[in-house]
Amino acid sequence: MKLEGENIRLRALEPEDLEFLYALENDPEIWEISGTLTPYSKKILRQYLEVAHRDIYEAKQLRLAICRQDHRCIGLIDLFDFDPRHLRAGLGIVISEDASRKKGYGEEAIRLVCEYGFRVLGLHQIYAGVGADNAASLRVFKKAGFRETGVRVDWTRTAKGFRDEVFLQKFHPDVS
Repeated sequence: MKLEGENIRLRALEPEDLEFLYALENDPEIWEISGTLTPYSKKILRQYLEVAHRDIYEAKQLRLAICRQDHRCIGLIDLFDFDPRHLRAGLGIVISEDASRKKGYGEEAIRLVCEYGFRVLGLHQIYAGVGADNAASLRVFKKAGFRETGVRVDWTRTAKGFRDEVFLQKFHPDVS
């Protein structure tokens, strides 16, 4: 299955992605979303890239680079907490810079990775947790076919206090 859409393609991480990954993982504005508390060194990220090719059944996650058709990397999308028994996985996405947001890249990446999860991995469902105050992300997930199924109250501690998290799910197209 080709992980390519009209405007973007998803690909495995490469050693050449070190600088992009270093900048993204060390951006404090993203830490609140990713749950990161400390910076990552290039050494640690280089070691991660060396094993990033591991099979999703072994690693329980799959991280892919989101690239525009000109091959420029603009973000990352992850399937995480892969559970082959219950046929589900979580989904996380980040588009790295403001100039690449609100152009449909995120929705296209979510649709591509969901198609992969359902068709190739045989998942029953894919879920995501989005901060209740993150209207843009909520809109993108809903446009990509996710539905809100709950709210986790005071779920995430932020610099401004506790924040609710909206729980979203997308089920295999053959499930009603």
